[in-house]
Amino acid sequence: MAAALESAWQVLTANFSEFQLATVFTFLIHETAFFLSGLPSLLFERFGLFAKYKIQKKSNTSAYQNRCVLRLILYHVCVNLPVIIFSYPAFKFMGLRSSLPLPHWTVVVSQVAFYFVLEDFVFYWGHRALHTKWLYKHVHSVHHEYATPFGLTSEYAHPAEILFLGFATVVGPALTGPHLVTLWLWVVLRVLETVEAHSGYHFPWSPSNFLPLYGGSDFHDYHHRVLYTKSGNYASTFVYMDWCCLGRTRITAR
Repeated sequence: MAAALESAWQVLTANFSEFQLATVFTFLIHETAFFLSGLPSLLFERFGLFAKYKIQKKSNTSAYQNRCVLRLILYHVCVNLPVIIFSYPAFKFMGLRSSLPLPHWTVVVSQVAFYFVLEDFVFYWGHRALHTKWLYKHVHSVHHEYATPFGLTSEYAHPAEILFLGFATVVGPALTGPHLVTLWLWVVLRVLETVEAHSGYHFPWSPSNFLPLYGGSDFHDYHHRVLYTKSGNYASTFVYMDWCCLGRTRITAR
């Protein structure tokens, strides 16, 4: 298995430069993971599917959903892609590599676990700051236009917020200088986590039913449903930051 992966990676690196892999391919991997994982909850809501698992009974109109998708495409092309391209030299300086050998699975798992913990910590404080009066009014209120979230709303935000909270996602890889394979895995897992948290559905197979301290859709849906001054539930992935810093978490009543 390892030999096959290294052989495939050798073919990939022989046909594309590291810059192309780290920028264009990273962008395409993000877009693929994001839209493939985010579209189902949009369709569930639009066609009334799995209604018994929907956390909020109200739904977004088709026009409101379409508005979200169109703006996301604009933000991703005009904000995300340029940031990925211009940040490549910094990542390269910090040790990002694409050469063989591929990292051992224990290295990949330990680095990704570290990224999740660090991202959650940094995101919590950044997100909490965005809920102060001025920042909420001028920046974060864009994300909260969707009080009833669906998967794709996870990345619907003011461009300033994309840059501000995006730092939480990239700080771990920037510090450790991982192999590009590890970076891609982290991007995919982070996308799947945030899309699930914004999905608006709580299924029997939802991760929060099995993973201790994992917030998930129930945890984050409450954050969207209430007023910004009373919401709490600021963390991105886990619940312990809210427990430690606010002394509470809240879950949506279904």
